[in-house]
Amino acid sequence: MKKTLSILFISFIAFSCSVDPEIKPIITEDEIKEVVPEGWPTPIYNFSSNPLTADGFTLGRFLFYDPILSSDNTISCGSCHQQFAAFANVGHDISHGVNGLLGTRNTPAIQNVNWLPAFMHDGGINHIEVMPLGPITNPVEMNETMTNVVAKLSASGKYKQLFTKAYGDDMVNTQRIFKAIAQFMGTMYSYNSKYDKVKSGDESFTAQEQSGYTLFVQRCSSCHKEPLFSDYDYRNNGLVAYADSGRAHITGNPSDRYKFKTPSLRNIEKTAPYMHDGRFYTLDQCLNHYVSGIVSSSTLDPLLVGGISLSAQDKSDLIAFLKTLTDTKFLTDPRYSEIH
Repeated sequence: MKKTLSILFISFIAFSCSVDPEIKPIITEDEIKEVVPEGWPTPIYNFSSNPLTADGFTLGRFLFYDPILSSDNTISCGSCHQQFAAFANVGHDISHGVNGLLGTRNTPAIQNVNWLPAFMHDGGINHIEVMPLGPITNPVEMNETMTNVVAKLSASGKYKQLFTKAYGDDMVNTQRIFKAIAQFMGTMYSYNSKYDKVKSGDESFTAQEQSGYTLFVQRCSSCHKEPLFSDYDYRNNGLVAYADSGRAHITGNPSDRYKFKTPSLRNIEKTAPYMHDGRFYTLDQCLNHYVSGIVSSSTLDPLLVGGISLSAQDKSDLIAFLKTLTDTKFLTDPRYSEIH
């Protein structure tokens, strides 16, 4: 009996003194760096005050996919931002949060965010290092407080190790959390689509894709400017959902009613459903809206008055071109996938 108790006691001590296995960077320093593709404008955000490191990126990657950031530990950033959908949310017209609660808007894609002057459909957050605060504290998304998030991470042996590797000590605070997530999100670059290869002279459009590109330049590029395929301005595109005032919710200005940020069209083939409320599930439905579905109102964008004239062949050609914006490398890059 004494021998049995001794073994149990020794086993208990050994278990009590165990530590988390060392977490090694999943990528090297050479694999994580700031990128500005040739011909692109200077990004709004750079890493001068948030130096990129493999350990900082790895910490941000763990945080992005960890439901510990939500109040009931069930919802992570990656729950709504799925890599295969360019970090949008396939099949959900509006976001889903804790306790089965529903948001009011469609989950936007995450790609090339260093060029964004503001975040969210209404531009309500103006800095990448503050952006996670919105979904984390939103009562119908992650419904958590940063005080609780810091406490949970501080109590985790895994995160003590991750923070030490990234910052030199295991202190957890809001600034470090947000900077790490910014390193992960800020390096989600998408610039390897067929369109990009055509522009670099490495590939050529088919006849239909070229016809669609010509139409795009003529009919769509005023708002969806190359190479980012957005001007990131706020526009009323004729949807008019009176329950959501859009940009006016932020500015309080009646002239901003029903205006939403112009989304990038990169990877648009993979980011359905579309529009700020996810009402359209196909690109054909989107184009039909611009042809005959626009609702007139006092803030309708002047470029859309009377709609856009497109034949059935035009729509087919445009969709063929839009599919050349799909960046398969980005959608499958293992650096951005969930860590298991």
